[in-house]
Amino acid sequence: MTSSDLARTTDFDAIVIGGGHNGLTAATLLAQNGRKVIVIEAAESTGGSIRGFEFHPGYRSAGLAHIVNRLDPEVANLLKLDASTASGASLPTVALSPNGKHAVLRGAYGETIDGISPAEAKAFAAMRKKLMFQASILKRFLKRRPPEIGKVGMRDLGAFAGAGLSLITKGREEGRDFLRMLLMNVADVADEYLDNDRLKGLVAFDATLGTHLGPRSPTSLLGLYYRLTGQTDGKTGAQYVPQGGMNTLAPAFEKAATAAGVSIRTGTPVARILADRGTATGVILGTGEQLNAPIIVSAIHPQATFLTLCATAELGTGFVRAISNVRSKGNVAKLDLALDKPPTFTGVSADDHRGRLVIARSIAHVENAFNPAKYGEFSPDPVMEITLPSLANPALTPSGGATLSALVEFAPYDLKGGWASGKAVFEKIILETLERYAPGLSKSIIASNLMTPADMETHHHLPGGHWHHGELQADQLLVNRPVNAAAGYATPLSGLYLASAGSHPGGGISGLPGLLAARHILSGDR
Repeated sequence: MTSSDLARTTDFDAIVIGGGHNGLTAATLLAQNGRKVIVIEAAESTGGSIRGFEFHPGYRSAGLAHIVNRLDPEVANLLKLDASTASGASLPTVALSPNGKHAVLRGAYGETIDGISPAEAKAFAAMRKKLMFQASILKRFLKRRPPEIGKVGMRDLGAFAGAGLSLITKGREEGRDFLRMLLMNVADVADEYLDNDRLKGLVAFDATLGTHLGPRSPTSLLGLYYRLTGQTDGKTGAQYVPQGGMNTLAPAFEKAATAAGVSIRTGTPVARILADRGTATGVILGTGEQLNAPIIVSAIHPQATFLTLCATAELGTGFVRAISNVRSKGNVAKLDLALDKPPTFTGVSADDHRGRLVIARSIAHVENAFNPAKYGEFSPDPVMEITLPSLANPALTPSGGATLSALVEFAPYDLKGGWASGKAVFEKIILETLERYAPGLSKSIIASNLMTPADMETHHHLPGGHWHHGELQADQLLVNRPVNAAAGYATPLSGLYLASAGSHPGGGISGLPGLLAARHILSGDR
């Protein structure tokens, strides 16, 4: 590094820290509105947690995400995503059973279900209708900036009124049911409607994936509500893999940003956010170069933003304490397998292997898998979601090969005894579980890569290894995401804004945090 590098400064209208899909979405909208924007990404390529990587020679992981189930239509339109990227055939969900008699949900979260009785299908349809309606009430508040306590405006009142009107038009009983169920646990709701253990286990798994909650934990139904606020191809609850696979998403977001005129620098970490008397003024890069801008958009984890890049003296001790207390310790492990041939799961049709396969036999199975995590341990009988990414994108493997990806719960970040010794044990348990549902799988394994929350922290620069950048629980949502003083994208530092999954409305491949943050910046409001 030369003295000229240290002294060199460049001016922009906005600097976006982090080249994940939310950062690229924010940058695109700002650039489309005439701003001179640069995105700074520490990794060698953009994409964040949806960035693929080679885990064995010739074999690539498609990243942390398995499917698309909440990419917001406004984001897709803004970025002008190619039809092949923005949509794909709706995929089934197979609730695996050890005896091979699986339940298969088709359409948008079980519009039809194979493998169950007509009576159980009718019961699931009633539960689905109820949950879809209740999730639609909450969705009104996820698609807009959260209201400021004490500063509720006419638009906020309109949203509250619209939600109330939706309930009123459904009748008094529906309103009572919404209030009754809002903070319930998912197990009680599933028990209320269903008898089939496979379906109960599936909804319990979906409600708790990515959170430190079990199905009998209070408020765990919120996780299922959150999933059902997602919309793809105009269908709530639908899921798909883009044509060409999940690995097409990150390049599509980058292509949209560059088409809008955004400059992108990869392999360049930000060392510090500059501030002067409470106002952010620019950043210092790891190279020593200084970039100046009146707008700094941080699309990385809020704790990394405030506790690593900002001078705490500029923030105040109370705010720093609140950010430090955000619960953000991951509880999911990600397994990638390199295989010499595609696996066969007993009782699953060839076409349904392209969907997602879930091992969660019952509510008790999910609850018992969660219980050890409360004490820093993993279960000897984990639950998991499985996909075969190479079926959508054969280029992920050499000719004839295949990849398997599994999201495994529950894998506590602070493992008792540490992951250095526990990782191999947990991986053995996962592989033995997979073998029971796909006999012969173990003989096809060429290589494996297990990424624990601690590994995600290192690989994806995620404090705590939490892919949502913080728990999606009642006290860390809406006006408290990530904390109240930074819940509306603006922060205590004037000119510094948040736009990651750690801000409203939360995680998943939606692009909404980036979209809503950019809209707020363009509005000129603080």
